[in-house]
Amino acid sequence: MIILGLDPGLGTTGWGLITSVGNRLSHVANGQVKTDSAAPLGERLVALDAALTDIILEHRPDGAAVEEVFVNVNPQSTLKLGQARGVCLLAAARSGISVGEYSPSLVKKAVVGVGKAEKRQVHAMVARLLPGAKIAGADAADALAVAITHAHHMASAHRLR
Repeated sequence: MIILGLDPGLGTTGWGLITSVGNRLSHVANGQVKTDSAAPLGERLVALDAALTDIILEHRPDGAAVEEVFVNVNPQSTLKLGQARGVCLLAAARSGISVGEYSPSLVKKAVVGVGKAEKRQVHAMVARLLPGAKIAGADAADALAVAITHAHHMASAHRLR
């Protein structure tokens, strides 16, 4: 099963693809979609959608997972993050794949073992769980962590059935 993980952001959205076979995970690809901060909001959202659609068409994931929005100190930033997250959900759902959603603390707990882990800890554990992967940055590492979380949850659900 190929899983696409997404860490939404209007400026930078991280993405990561892994394969999951039983308990074995392996890295497929990862990267970051950056939008032009000088462009109008609508254009940025269209650019994000186009890039995600290209990734989905190229890799044909079987499932996707998106990190949930955390409430920011700045309400405007939270709204923009929510809009980017909506585009991530739309791009995945439009392709017909099921989409899981996970809170940042659940992702950290699933990957690091602690819900309040730091970004560098998440990055280090992702690198350990996916040896040999060249990670394109912190947002891509977070996206891979979301994909790993989804793989763990799907495996657990499968075992319960």
